[in-house]
Amino acid sequence: MSIFDELQSSLQEAVEIKQGKVKASRLTRHEVADVKAIRAQLHVSQAEFAEAMGTSVDTIKSWETKRRNPTGLAAKVLATIQDNPSFYNELASH
Repeated sequence: MSIFDELQSSLQEAVEIKQGKVKASRLTRHEVADVKAIRAQLHVSQAEFAEAMGTSVDTIKSWETKRRNPTGLAAKVLATIQDNPSFYNELASH
């Protein structure tokens, strides 16, 4: 089967799932970090958190209001901080 045929088959399956004709064989969910809750737990300001994360205060505000979601390395760092809050201290010291 060619890559085109595989893509076409996948798209057809997606349409059938969306229309409710078939059930998805698997679901993948990604948890988005609650940046405001993480920051509140750490007792740090948006400015302090932004500096430690190497980003702007506006980005932190966007994450906290859910206008944007952290992606890539930022999402991984936030997940690490959420699981191990002491990691924030190490991050902030650099």
